[in-house]
Amino acid sequence: MTRAHGERFLVTGALGCIGAWTCRLLVEEDVPVVAYDLGTDPHRLRLIMTPEQLAGVTLVSGDVTDLEAFERTFTEHAITNVVHLAALQVPFCRENPALGARVNVAGTVNLFEAVKRHGGIGTIAYASSTAVYDPHGTIAPTTHYGVYKVANEGTAQIYWQDNGVASIGLRPYTVYGPGRDQGMTSTPTVAMQAAARGEPYRISFGGRTQFHYAPDVARAFIEAARADPQDAAVHNLGGPAHDMSELVAAIHAIAPDAEITYDDVQLPFPPELDGHFGPAQTPLEQGVAETIAHFRR
Repeated sequence: MTRAHGERFLVTGALGCIGAWTCRLLVEEDVPVVAYDLGTDPHRLRLIMTPEQLAGVTLVSGDVTDLEAFERTFTEHAITNVVHLAALQVPFCRENPALGARVNVAGTVNLFEAVKRHGGIGTIAYASSTAVYDPHGTIAPTTHYGVYKVANEGTAQIYWQDNGVASIGLRPYTVYGPGRDQGMTSTPTVAMQAAARGEPYRISFGGRTQFHYAPDVARAFIEAARADPQDAAVHNLGGPAHDMSELVAAIHAIAPDAEITYDDVQLPFPPELDGHFGPAQTPLEQGVAETIAHFRR
């Protein structure tokens, strides 16, 4: 998708991994970006952005569960495009399901409601997840987080049906790269950081999965936010599946002395999901090499 003149992006959950990369890519295009997050520590932005790039991001401290504050942000910053990534990850939702529902479900309802009231937004790009699936590939989530993501996909459908609010939900699988330091599938990235430090590490799962390099995921969300408004679509990010042994081999190719192992336990999702959305994906070996090089720097 091409960039439109006068774009001004709102990125919710901008202090997370994908949010930080989304901000960086937009700044590299000289697109104004408003980073909306309840957190106050931009350490992931600092990890991947220069001080000059970070100066191009407008940081707004805000809670997605506060609809009125959300609406003010849309108006005050003349938002034209939205990437909605704000969410609590699987472990946090397990620990506090009520808070997880407020942030992940009610927060997403607020996002769609704010877009409906504000107008002038083309297509909402929002994060769904592979967690909507069970191990057999059926939409039958096995976690609170997955249930919340199914609810959000339903919310998107109703806002299109009743109000004509267009959206594209994307379901990443195992996201890795600088900034990925929390969540159920974050340990491959933690292993790369350990390898860069010369420290041993054991990844918490194994089997086969689709690995998605964080900058590629951010590009896909930006492309979705620039798509022509058509419906309430949902896409798997797709791409080739890899065994965890291949990722460990890619780490060892860059850090031969690294003591990286893994638990040979398959994630509770299908090893590979059909479909594809977004630009071409970075080969696993290249993404791993770039991640370790970034951590070494």
